[in-house]
Amino acid sequence: MVRSQRVDAVLPPVFVLLWSSAFVAAVIGVGAAPPLLLTFARFTLAGVLLAALALVTGARWPRGRQLGHVAVSGLLIQAVNFGAAYLAIADGLPGGVVALVQGLNPVLIALLAAPLLRERIRPLQWWGFGIGGVGVLLAVLDQWKASAGSVVCAVVGLVGLSAGTVYQKRYVRDMNVLSGTAVQFGVSAPVLGVATLLLERPAVADWPAFGAALAWIVLVNSVGTFVLLNVMLRRGAANRVGSMFFLTPAVTAVLSWLVLGATLSTLELVGLALGGVGVLLAAVPIRAREPGVSGAGPRAARCGSSLPAATAPSASPRRAS
Repeated sequence: MVRSQRVDAVLPPVFVLLWSSAFVAAVIGVGAAPPLLLTFARFTLAGVLLAALALVTGARWPRGRQLGHVAVSGLLIQAVNFGAAYLAIADGLPGGVVALVQGLNPVLIALLAAPLLRERIRPLQWWGFGIGGVGVLLAVLDQWKASAGSVVCAVVGLVGLSAGTVYQKRYVRDMNVLSGTAVQFGVSAPVLGVATLLLERPAVADWPAFGAALAWIVLVNSVGTFVLLNVMLRRGAANRVGSMFFLTPAVTAVLSWLVLGATLSTLELVGLALGGVGVLLAAVPIRAREPGVSGAGPRAARCGSSLPAATAPSASPRRAS
C-alpha cells in the first residue's frame, strides 16, 4: 500500500516534467530544421506508432460521422496548435513563454464551454482568468516589441488547442485514445506536409540535433506521456496532474536554462509567476448545468482542468489525447 501511494505521488510530477520537456525539444528541433517540417515529421511518425498500438490492442476505430468529428478536432488540436506553437518558437519566443500562453488553455476552454457546454464559471475562476491574462501580457510584452508575429502564432496555437478541446468534448467524448489520436495525427500530417512545401524550404540543417529532438518529441511526448497518462488513469492519480499543471511554464523555463542556457527577463519571470497563479485558480472544478434542470442536481465537470487538451482525460480511458 505504501509503495503504491509513493508511485501515485511520483507519477504526476514526472508527467508534468516530461510534458514540459516538449517545449525544450521543440527549441532544439526548430534550430535544426524548419518548424512546419518538424511538425510534419512528428505527426507522421507518432501517427504510425499509435496506429500500430491501436491495431495490436484491438482498439475501436472511429467511423462515419464520428470520424469526421475526430478529424476536425485533430486539425485544431494538432495541426493548428503545434504548427503555430513551433512557428512561434522558431521566431524566437522562449519555450517558457509559449508554455505559459498554452497554459491559459483551461481559461479559454472554460470561457468557450460556458455557452457551448452549459458549464458555470465560478467567481474564483474569473479572478484566475484576470490574473493569468495579466501574467501572459507581462511575459509577452518584450517579445511583442521584438516580434509581434511570434506572439500572434502562440495565441493562434492556444485558440486551436482550446477550440479543438471544446469541440472534442461536445462531439467525440467516447473517442478511443489510441485510434482516435492516430486519426488526428493522420489528418494533420498531410496539412503540415503541404504547408512546409509551400511556406518553407524543407531541408534539415543539423541531422543529429533534428533526429534527437524528433525522437524525444515522438517517443516521449507523443507516445510516452500518453502511456503514462493512461497508467495514472488506471491508478486513479490523473486528477493530481490538473492541480500541478500550472507549474508547466516554470518547469519549462528551468529546463530551458539547464539544457539550453536560456534566460528570461524580470518581466517574463513575473509574468510566469502570475500566469501560474491564474491558471491554478482557473483550474478549480466547475459544475455543468443539465438541460432543463435548475439549481439541484448538477454533475461534476472538468472543462477547467489545466491538463493539456491533447492529453487531458475524462473519467473514461476512451477519452482522446
